[in-house]
Amino acid sequence: MTDTSKKASGDTRRPRVMPDVTKALASDIFSGRYPAGSSLPTENELGVEYGVSRTVIREALKVLAAKGLVLSRPRIGTVVCEQDNWNIIDPQVLAWHAPHALDDKLFDAILETRRAIEPLVAELAATRATLQEIADLEAAWRGMANAGEDLAAFSRSDITFHQIVYAASHNPIFRQIGNLIDTGLKFSLEATATISLARRMEAVAAHREVVEALRMRDAAAARAAAGRILDLAARDLVSAKKLKNN
Repeated sequence: MTDTSKKASGDTRRPRVMPDVTKALASDIFSGRYPAGSSLPTENELGVEYGVSRTVIREALKVLAAKGLVLSRPRIGTVVCEQDNWNIIDPQVLAWHAPHALDDKLFDAILETRRAIEPLVAELAATRATLQEIADLEAAWRGMANAGEDLAAFSRSDITFHQIVYAASHNPIFRQIGNLIDTGLKFSLEATATISLARRMEAVAAHREVVEALRMRDAAAARAAAGRILDLAARDLVSAKKLKNN
């Protein structure tokens, strides 16, 4: 459907408030509608397209500029920045980008980052976690184990599990990084939603190993179990990409 026909049919994509306009513009950038190096329509044209005032558009563009997505140039207008300039470690940028990211390197980069960090985080958690944190971790694991075919419930428990492990490292920097990883994990789980229940149960078993390692204060076992979780995540991501491309 062309842009003209979408407008003629009363396209419901037109948001009415600035945060939604910002998200919609970002989505159009990440989807490739406005590729890197291209000029955006004028503020007036964008206002017509999204059904908002020029002031709302201007404020939305300021947000995108602050996050490295666009740049205003005199006599040229607003230009989409190259991807290297995007502040991809901004959780909001990551959340905007992730729904469009299965075919690019974003999920691979997230997985590489997790491989570099999470085994150490689990190792630290094994020696630093409080009894309450271990109990909370087991509760999150039980949520995963009991989710069955309910992917939403599984994902919520999985994300909570990793949040607890990061918190249990009692390292404030890792905890902040964990907030970013959680956003990436959410969309990674959505991207691999088609994996079988049997494969999810393999992940449940690996997460159980982390719980037991923390309970036994076994740092080496916690590191190894975290590595197995990441191996399974990598396998499922490869499968999701193959399925999407078939």
